[in-house]
Amino acid sequence: MNQRTINSEFKLEGVALHTGRHTSVTLCPAEPNRGIRIRRVDLSGQPEREALATYVSTTNRGTKLQDGEWSVGTLEHLMAALYAKGITNCLVLLDGPEVPILNGSATMYIEQIERVGIVEQPNEAKVWKVTEPIHFEDGKSKMTLLPCDHYEVEVKVNYRAIGQQTATLTHLEDFPEAIAKARTFCFLHEILPLLFVGLIKGGSLKNALVLSRFGALSKLIYPNEPARHKLLDLIGDLALSRVRIEGKIIAEYPGHKFNTNCCKQLLHGSIHSSKC
Repeated sequence: MNQRTINSEFKLEGVALHTGRHTSVTLCPAEPNRGIRIRRVDLSGQPEREALATYVSTTNRGTKLQDGEWSVGTLEHLMAALYAKGITNCLVLLDGPEVPILNGSATMYIEQIERVGIVEQPNEAKVWKVTEPIHFEDGKSKMTLLPCDHYEVEVKVNYRAIGQQTATLTHLEDFPEAIAKARTFCFLHEILPLLFVGLIKGGSLKNALVLSRFGALSKLIYPNEPARHKLLDLIGDLALSRVRIEGKIIAEYPGHKFNTNCCKQLLHGSIHSSKC
């Protein structure tokens, strides 16, 4: 496949999930071979870096990249939307330390990308073809990559309050309807502990799904919405590998730390059966 960028820039803004700050993110077209680059326009010198797993610093309830003063938190929904739409080159302007959570899903990015349009570029995209089974494992978290002639993902989760769920994305073209609407979530008993450690200051029922053993506090978009959101997060985290993956990914109990550790091994070429 060829590289792609967006046709024109667009801007989204809102509260950031963890810091609670109001931030804006502007996506701009980029020339071939630039990758997905994030520029902190609020910092002196406006430093920018490519969105790569190399820079992963923390993964507590979101993926954060950092290199010195430059940092960007909770970027997995943005990365998932760009990956699903085949965008390989894009300049992201961010005016704070965290991407706004918007409605807790990837839908607003998808809608705006489809509104402004996509430009196919002459250069070929970097594609990594899975030619043999590859297995990653860390505790109960497992990921297997299998040969396949396209990108396919299957995710399995299991939570005491809601039981076991699975979600599958057979074709990336189905992402906008099948996965993008799934919201970030937490469990009712987690809210106070997360606030105590300085997280989810911007969280609300407007941007997150809250679950308990008695059910959800708001209407589910999909019956298996938590599993679908975990699949969304996985796509976004693996997008930090800089390559288009041609293969089937099967993940059990994935999380940001596990996802990005696996991604680092893919990024640096350590693609053999291993523990993350």
